[in-house]
Order: sequence, then structure tokens, then C-alpha cells
Amino acid sequence: MQYRRLGGSGLQVSTLGFGAMTFGASGVLEAYGRTEQAEADRLIAVCLEAGVNLFDTAEGYSEGRSEEMLAKALGKRRHEAIIATKAWNSVEGGVNSMGSSRQHIIGACDASLKRMKTDYIDLYQIHCYDTLTPIEETISALDDLVRSGKVRYIGVSNYAGWQMMKAVQLAERKNQNRIVSNQIYYSLIGRDPENEIVPVCLEENIGLVIWGPLAFGLLSGKFKRGKPDPEGSRGIFTGAPAGGIKRDELDTVMDLVFEIAETRNASPAQVALNYLLRKPGVTSAFFGARTETQLLDNLGAASWSLSNEEMVRLDAAYPPRVPYPQWVQQNIFGARNPAPPSII
Repeated sequence: MQYRRLGGSGLQVSTLGFGAMTFGASGVLEAYGRTEQAEADRLIAVCLEAGVNLFDTAEGYSEGRSEEMLAKALGKRRHEAIIATKAWNSVEGGVNSMGSSRQHIIGACDASLKRMKTDYIDLYQIHCYDTLTPIEETISALDDLVRSGKVRYIGVSNYAGWQMMKAVQLAERKNQNRIVSNQIYYSLIGRDPENEIVPVCLEENIGLVIWGPLAFGLLSGKFKRGKPDPEGSRGIFTGAPAGGIKRDELDTVMDLVFEIAETRNASPAQVALNYLLRKPGVTSAFFGARTETQLLDNLGAASWSLSNEEMVRLDAAYPPRVPYPQWVQQNIFGARNPAPPSII
């Protein structure tokens, strides 16, 4: 396992992290699979033995059940783990039970600490930007949590580039703790972040932590040209998870992924994970697993690296759609505004 610094902090995290969203899954999350405690214990143990030290959960995952199960699975090895959890919607309910107000953040942090039976949270993240709460209030509350010792590092998730910049500049002006990471959706077929989020993170030394690196299973190898789609996946090409990709476009990408996987004696999932770990600014990619077999396969992505030539071919298979004003800056004024680097 390799380790990288998380943004501008001194914290070292594994390049592959484990996402515990399916732990005790209920409601809409159960569609992604449900992991019971015995299997969770085994999966976490395998991760630790493989050198994984970054584990992600959230208060909103199955009403806090994911946090409870992750903590129980870590047990006495909690000190080996970097626990990343997120605040947004609490278990208690009520008019102030959602968002990133001071009222909610402080209460949510205390509740997460209680559920996980720990004195501190390694990385505390805001699950999404909250347009109804002033960013000054959010950053101030997070800073207070760090100064109190309840939280060691702070991050955000699903923030746009301008939202991150606003948070960074505000913290600097007020001498408050700055965010060190942004957890975002990014994949071989979901490259929108390259237009704005990646450049901002590179400029401001904010670590990118990736969720959904297998694009909701589209890059796992289950979808094959000329073969029936997996059961229950009919709506994925019309919903938000697919990011607008059409089936024929996915087939073109997967033809190349399967080719590289065969050449490398690897799985398609390993190719997709490896691809992200080669992208500039990416610190770690979270993956989930319902079985030990899936887990071990995903962990195999850390044992090898795609070549520059393979990266170029994968980049070309499904390039990002460049929005305005980026297409003007890069295509018309490109001499002084080159596209973000695609290969480390």
C-alpha cells in the first residue's frame, strides 16, 4: 500500500480507502448492498492487514448505523485508522437536523463521537454545500471543533471550485483551520471535476478524495458489449449516476478497459481504480465491497500502475465535456490557459 499526504496537511493516508456506506444499510442505501456486522469485521480486518488506514462513513448512512458498525469492526485497532465521517443529516430529526449550521455541526459531531465511542474524529467533512447557511458560520464551527480537540482535520464533500475557494480564503483571513480535502465523485466516465475542481485543488493544495470511482458499478466489468445488463441496472443510463453516458459510449470505454485488464492480468475494477490514482491531485479513492473476494480484488489496484501510454488511451476514450468559460480559455486563449494536466 502507498500513502500520500492529505492536501496541505501532514496526515498520511492510504491511496485506497474503504467506504462503509453499506454497513447496516437501510432505505435507499440498501440498493447498493447491505453488510452485516460479522462481514464488516472481516472486511475491516483485511483492509488493516493490507495497509489501508482511511475509512469513510457518515452520520446520514442508515441513521448512524454505519458509524456504529465501523467503530465496532475497528475495535482495539482504532488507533491504526483514519476515520473520516460527514455531517449533513442527523438521526434525531427536527427543523435544525440538516445542513451545515453551527447548531447542526456541533450537535452532529457530538453524536458521531458517541456512536463511534471515540474521543476524536480524524477527518470531519461537510457532506454537501449548504446555500442556506453562511459559509462563515460553517467554517467557524469546524474551526471550533478542531480547537476543542474533537476533530483533527476538516474537509468538505461535493463542493464546487468556487465554494472551496470561498472557504479557503475565509479561513485564511480569520486565521482559522483550513479545509484539507474535498471528497468528490470522479471516475473514468465522470471527469467533470477536471474542468474546475481539480485545478482549484491543485492550486490550493487541497487533497482530492474520491467516491464512486467505479461509477456505480458501470466500470466493475459487469457491463459487457452484447451481453444483457445486470439485473436491476435498467435505469442507470437514464438517472444521475451514469452522468449522461450512453450504453454505446460505455461499451467503447469498457472495450479498452477489458483489453488493458487482460494485458495486465488484472480486473476491470483495478484498471478503473488505478486510473484515478494516476490523476493529478488525487490523494485516495474510496471503494466499497460486499464480499472479501471483491475487497481483495479492489486492493490489488495498489500493486501496479498504468503506463503513460495506457493513461493517454483511457483519457481519449471518454474525454470530459468542457463547459464555458473553460472551452474559451483553453481553445481560444490556450497559450496562457492550458488544460489541466492529465498525467502525473
